[in-house]
Amino acid sequence: MKKIWCVFFLFFTLLGCESAYYSAWEKVGVHKRDILVDRIEDTRTAQEDAQEQFRDALEQYRAVVNFDGGDLEQQYTRLDSEYQDSVEAANLISERIAAVEDVAEDLFDEWEDELQLIENRTLREDSAKKLHDTRYKYKHLLAAMRRAEKSIKPVLTAMRDQVLYLKHNLNARAIDALKGELNSISGDVNRLILDMQKSIDEANLFIDRIQN
Repeated sequence: MKKIWCVFFLFFTLLGCESAYYSAWEKVGVHKRDILVDRIEDTRTAQEDAQEQFRDALEQYRAVVNFDGGDLEQQYTRLDSEYQDSVEAANLISERIAAVEDVAEDLFDEWEDELQLIENRTLREDSAKKLHDTRYKYKHLLAAMRRAEKSIKPVLTAMRDQVLYLKHNLNARAIDALKGELNSISGDVNRLILDMQKSIDEANLFIDRIQN
């Protein structure tokens, strides 16, 4: 199902017509609410993968710091690879969050407009209350996503600094210099992983509530 969604998304994005994208899905019974849930799930998955990626990057940094003979060039190459993978993971998260925001805004706008079409006062007020509650929960979710995204920057900045420094200083003195940064980087990575977990938990809570 996810692969089919991606095909639809790419096709209509290339056409530059988001409304056509939504219309195509509505014809097969898939509405903006469903698309929102799917994109939140994609973001959650990207964050789960990123948690693992940053753990791996931290472990490789520790391996460099604890280097005790062997091929230092190989250790540097591995650390650089982990850094590049971490950058890709971060970019994917930003893309996923932007996609969530796009469909959420469209969903809430549509919901607001269609409230005016409900003539039954009781039903209209009930739907308005659900819209308000859903928006409130979504704001909490988006805030958690953005906090996690913001936590990535100091980690990537520190990792980039270490990689660039080591690139031009492949020697024991350079390793000693990196040791002093280990605690700081470990703390940043641990905070990042925790912020991502909070975002993941918020995503699970939102999905559970919107589907029930």
